[in-house]
Formats: sequence, structure tokens, C-alpha cells
Amino acid sequence: MIDFLSTYGLMFLVGSWPHGPLGGFAGTLLLAGLGLMGAFPIALLIGVARTSSIRALKIGATVWVYTFRSIPLIMIIFWAYFLLPTLIGTEVPAFSTALCAIIIYESAFLAEIIRAGLEALPAGQVEASRALGLGYFKTLLSIQLPQALSNMIPSLLNQFVSTIKATSIAYIIGVQEASFSAQQINSIELTGTLRTYMILALFYFFLCALLSKLAKVLETHLDNKRIGLA
Repeated sequence: MIDFLSTYGLMFLVGSWPHGPLGGFAGTLLLAGLGLMGAFPIALLIGVARTSSIRALKIGATVWVYTFRSIPLIMIIFWAYFLLPTLIGTEVPAFSTALCAIIIYESAFLAEIIRAGLEALPAGQVEASRALGLGYFKTLLSIQLPQALSNMIPSLLNQFVSTIKATSIAYIIGVQEASFSAQQINSIELTGTLRTYMILALFYFFLCALLSKLAKVLETHLDNKRIGLA
């Protein structure tokens, strides 16, 4: 096992980089991080629209959330893989294709986190701000969103963990991430398939366990802050 890790450990971590594109777990983290960052602005608009009193906005946002939460990520990746080149008339790199699919998919889940964060705030805060003469956007930007986003941090971190695991599907269109590296190693070794994928699983386990622990610590800290212990 030690010999195997000393031979292929770097390939698990960064793929064929620096002699090729960045891959391995670095590619996984890059894809998941960019996916969440790209999805967040869209999710913010959709999440706010889900709490809006304007019926058309609320229905449109609800359709978006229910549609993309109900479709497996792999289907969205396939649609992006075949549809994007047709729409823009040129080939799209596999990484960009997977990133677009992840942004659309994750925006639906993040929107629900944002909606829940906004709806969890006491209604009296909105009423008080209106009584002070603040408008809808002033109330939203100055009072609701800062509190809601702070409360959402543990949920966002948990969603990042889910996104990391979801990126493993992207290897199917040739994106160089951790599962792609494991497949390359398996092709080189030809034997020891179980060992290769067990190490891949351990990498995922330790990374996700670490992030889950961080989310739990943040959640405890925010709970203590709310009751005045931190």
C-alpha cells in the first residue's frame, strides 16, 4: 500500500500536472469550488424570488428549483455536453461543460438554502424595518440577507461536501478530477482495481469528513453566538 501511494499519490492529488492539465483532488476541489461560486449569485436571485410576493417571480423560481432538483446531475452534464457546442457553434472543453452543469444543478439546491435562511428570520424584523420607513430592497440588503447568510454558512459548507462528491460523475465526459485519475491509475496497473478505488474512497472520506467537522464547529459557534456565549 505504501509503495502504491508513493508511486501514485501525487497523481491522486494533482493528476498529470505539471506535465498536463491539473487533475486529481486538486481538480475536484477546483471544479466544486468554482461550481458553488458560480451557482451562488443565481441561487441568491432564485432564493429571494422564492420568498417574493410577486406571483410570476415566485412561480418561475419554483419551477427552476423543482426542475433541476428533480433531474440527476449526470443528465444535466449530458445535456450541456451535447447542447452547448450546438448553441455556440464551437467545441466546449470538458471542464467548462461540467462546470456549467454543476452551476445550474447546484443553484437549485443553494436557492432552497437561501429561501429557508430568509424565512427563518423573525417576521417582526421586516415589520419593524417597514415601520422605520425602509423599502423592500433596503430591508432585504441591510437587515435580512446579512443575518440569513451568516446563518447559512454551515449549510453552504455541507452543500460544498455534496458538490465534491457529485463532481466524480464528471469523469464520464473526460474531466480530469479524482475519479478520472483513479481510472488512469487502474489502466496503468491493470491489477489491484479494488485497492485503487479503496484509496480513492479514503481520499473522499477524509476530505468530506474534515469539511463536515468544520461545518459542525461553525454551527456550534453560531449557536453560541446567538445565545450570547461567544
